[in-house]
Amino acid sequence: MRNAAQIVLLLVVLSDLAILGTSRLSSCIRGLAAQGFLLGLLPVLIAPHVSVHAASLAVGTVIVKAVALPWFLTWAIREAAVRREIEPIVGFIASQLLGALAVALAFAIASRLPLPGMQQPLLVPVSLATLIIGFVVLTTRRKALVQVVGYLILENGIYLFGLTQTESVPFLIELGVLLDIFVGVFIMGIVVFHINREFDSLDSTRLTELSD
Repeated sequence: MRNAAQIVLLLVVLSDLAILGTSRLSSCIRGLAAQGFLLGLLPVLIAPHVSVHAASLAVGTVIVKAVALPWFLTWAIREAAVRREIEPIVGFIASQLLGALAVALAFAIASRLPLPGMQQPLLVPVSLATLIIGFVVLTTRRKALVQVVGYLILENGIYLFGLTQTESVPFLIELGVLLDIFVGVFIMGIVVFHINREFDSLDSTRLTELSD
């Protein structure tokens, strides 16, 4: 289980970098869905023993992060008729370099944190790297839908960090977090759809041009 969890965590980092390097929104969403599936495996893989708590969290995570949210985002890009991020604030190659720097920084920070007894030493650095990369996507992309993807990646980093305390966090709180994320993205999707319908653009930088 330990080796399998480490492989899954490394795949999470690769999915982060893959999303940073693509301009196609559909590829971003597929990468996000794959990452959601990987996150769903982790509660079972890192648990000392398979329990109803871990299995339920795994199933809930897969349903929300790998199925429901990607489906909703796919619907949003179809309705908004937008396919690519054409002119990001930071280029795709530069973004991947920033992602690699984020991974290195995350491992450097994690090595200094007092985390005794961690069964998965990669869990904290990967969570920090995912959080930073989500912030990079959120701040360097112009399309609102890609910014939603960045927000979800950032939340995935928080979720990964939360797995370090999975035995002490009540089950209902964990489900509540998943529900909050779903509702939040649902609302953002509706807002993005109406922005595109009214102003014929999902470029967030053009919103500053609006006036009374």
